[in-house]
Amino acid sequence: MDFDWSMVERPSAMAMVRGQLGFSWLVLSESLVDLSDDEWAWEPAPGSWGVRPRADAEARPDRADHLVGAGEWVAEWPKDDGSDERTRTIAWLIAHLTEAFFERYEHTFGSHTRSRDDVELATNAADAVAALTAQVDAWQEAIAALDEDEVMTVGLSQATEIDKTSPSAILCCT
Repeated sequence: MDFDWSMVERPSAMAMVRGQLGFSWLVLSESLVDLSDDEWAWEPAPGSWGVRPRADAEARPDRADHLVGAGEWVAEWPKDDGSDERTRTIAWLIAHLTEAFFERYEHTFGSHTRSRDDVELATNAADAVAALTAQVDAWQEAIAALDEDEVMTVGLSQATEIDKTSPSAILCCT
């Protein structure tokens, strides 16, 4: 989806929501175009959170609080209390964005049943970027179909406790 630059000239809640999301994705996606498998999997420090084959991750239960993903590859997941400050691989960051867009879409516009644990994670850079792109595209299309009132609806998404109590406009750009 190309960025609609005319959006910055329209002062409305929807233009702000779509503009922020579209511009952020434009910048990020341009940075991911030439991502290599080595860059994707590179660990900036020993013990970095990553995306690994399930068997490898399950063999090291001390490394992660839990694992996210439905397939052969999973993302190691820190405790949700913010206490773990380990570095993350680019693979982990892309997986996290993918599962976040997936879960938020599912609990806003989808079946309201699937979670981040239902995401199939990619095994390489190109597939990971393609999966993230597909999730962002679905989210952007669904957001674009909302009207001005819907974008300000509190609790339109039920993905997280924050979603349940926040106007959709705040969540649409995350």
